[in-house]
Amino acid sequence: MAGQAKLRHDTFDRAGAQDDGPRSIVILGATGSIGKSTADIITGAKGSFTVAAVAGGRDPVALAKMARDLGAGFAALADPARYAELKEALAGTGIKAAAGREAVIEAALQPSDMVMAAIAGTAGVEPTYAALSAGRTVALANKECLVCAGPAFIRQAATMGTRLLPVDSEHNAIFQALGDADPDTIEMMTLTASGGPFRTWTAEAIARATPEQALKHPNWSMGPKITVDSAGLMNKGLEVIEAHYLFGIEAARLDVLVHAQSVVHGLVAFRDGSVTAGLAAPDMRVPIAHCLSYPRRLTTGARRLDLAAVGQLTFERPDFARFPALRVALDALAAGNGAPTIMNAANEIAVQAFLSRQISFHDIARLVERTCEAALADGTAHEPLSVADALAVDHMARERTRSYLAPAASSGMVTN
Repeated sequence: MAGQAKLRHDTFDRAGAQDDGPRSIVILGATGSIGKSTADIITGAKGSFTVAAVAGGRDPVALAKMARDLGAGFAALADPARYAELKEALAGTGIKAAAGREAVIEAALQPSDMVMAAIAGTAGVEPTYAALSAGRTVALANKECLVCAGPAFIRQAATMGTRLLPVDSEHNAIFQALGDADPDTIEMMTLTASGGPFRTWTAEAIARATPEQALKHPNWSMGPKITVDSAGLMNKGLEVIEAHYLFGIEAARLDVLVHAQSVVHGLVAFRDGSVTAGLAAPDMRVPIAHCLSYPRRLTTGARRLDLAAVGQLTFERPDFARFPALRVALDALAAGNGAPTIMNAANEIAVQAFLSRQISFHDIARLVERTCEAALADGTAHEPLSVADALAVDHMARERTRSYLAPAASSGMVTN
């Protein structure tokens, strides 16, 4: 697959930029956790980077401060209603301000060597695809791009002769562990999951979990949607689908292990019996720095891994009975025919409903599964051929999920 071929390249598409001067970066999702960690890396690597543009969601004050601190030339806010606040916050700086969907895409298209794609959810698909289509190298921290529209992204990367560099800690670990290996020699790729806050809980206790409990991740600091996904292992299912497209590996050669310490992030087993793995302390600055400077290495302030202090590394198989969302995601990958796109859209609606206390934690997986099964059964599901097609399928799935959600919320139960 084209994605695998590009990931196996051992030269950065615009490597000369670092030889001739600082590497120019655009940060999409600048005010989120990945965006903030990216800014931390850039600030610490003085002289190595410039920032062409930053884009955020709904916080004009935070975005303006980041634009000033990083010396960005352009700042875009997704929420058009708050344009005046952003413009006022940037008054006198010379930084251009804009707001709305088109403004975020304009930010993605600012001249640069790399775009950090860290807008959460499906909202990140269009601007990330725009950057890829403009020939930018994309550091991909938005898994929904590939889950929603994987074939289109991989084809466009091949057409443009550019690359997607994986920022997720698991995919980045596998990328590093792969080296220049022939994909035919790989027996299994394994992504690890911490197990989240409910790793040792009973199924009954998980079903009664509150949003506050789901948002208490033991190892990682992330936004609310991805944290809830992690609590139910849905996030790991999304990452398996992402790995399928990134590395060109079929589902039968993709595996998941629960690893509570979050030290081993990904493993690659080869046909000769050897296994390589990517290890690091659980700090997103490690994979971010790797992508920003690839193929070189930066010095970062990330905590160093001390295996003696960790003492013990444990691994266990995921329990599908307690964490059905993972099974739902894997079933979607196996079903194909647009099921991953539908599953991802339904999950975004379901997670928001849980955070709004409309449904129970257990109902997230039920609602997503019901949407997928119905779309596959009535023929409305199909493999999206383009980003526009994928977003149309996404819209259809959201509307269907909302139609199930209204009676479910009033009854407190999602039924098949």
